[in-house]
Amino acid sequence: MPHQRNVARWLATWAALELTPPTGLCEQLLRAWDEPQRHYHTLQHLGECLALFDTLRAHAEQPADIELALWFHDAVYDVQGHANEARSAHWATEALAAGGVDPVRCQRVHDLIMATCHTALPASPDQALLVDIDLAILGAPAARFAQYTQQINAEYAWVPPEVYAVKRRAVLQGFLDREQIYTTPAARQRLAQHARENLAKAVSSL
Repeated sequence: MPHQRNVARWLATWAALELTPPTGLCEQLLRAWDEPQRHYHTLQHLGECLALFDTLRAHAEQPADIELALWFHDAVYDVQGHANEARSAHWATEALAAGGVDPVRCQRVHDLIMATCHTALPASPDQALLVDIDLAILGAPAARFAQYTQQINAEYAWVPPEVYAVKRRAVLQGFLDREQIYTTPAARQRLAQHARENLAKAVSSL
């Protein structure tokens, strides 16, 4: 997303809460999403998530919470780290509190971000929607999925190829083995078939 459009969207999100964001926070986030170690978890991913959310907003119980969680959900991304979601959620909680966001909303945003660990079933409808948005890339058109595959490969270029192939196959097969890849009906209808086709092809290529 172009810089000015990013900033305008960020300000509109806070304006909907009748709050003013902390000075410099938007720029900090945009710089984080643009760090050089990123290839997939970039401003492209953020933009795609926000664009998809725009089409699914009517399904959200607390749309402002989801919007804020999307901005922060991969804000911390250490390619060799194991606590990116927790660190992102912590940053969100502290930054939102500094901007006057009430503690209940801060906690909801924290929990939304932690749901993107993809280690447990979403605990609320909004978590389900956010997780489906985060996983929408699996159901992307073939060309975008191929680009995504290259981007993920680049982020994990530090892993020995034989190890990476085994672990990546296990991750993709794990999604493929799910009874439902997407939790929300809207995402299932839009993405599920393409996701299964993409995942099956990717697994067979590893």
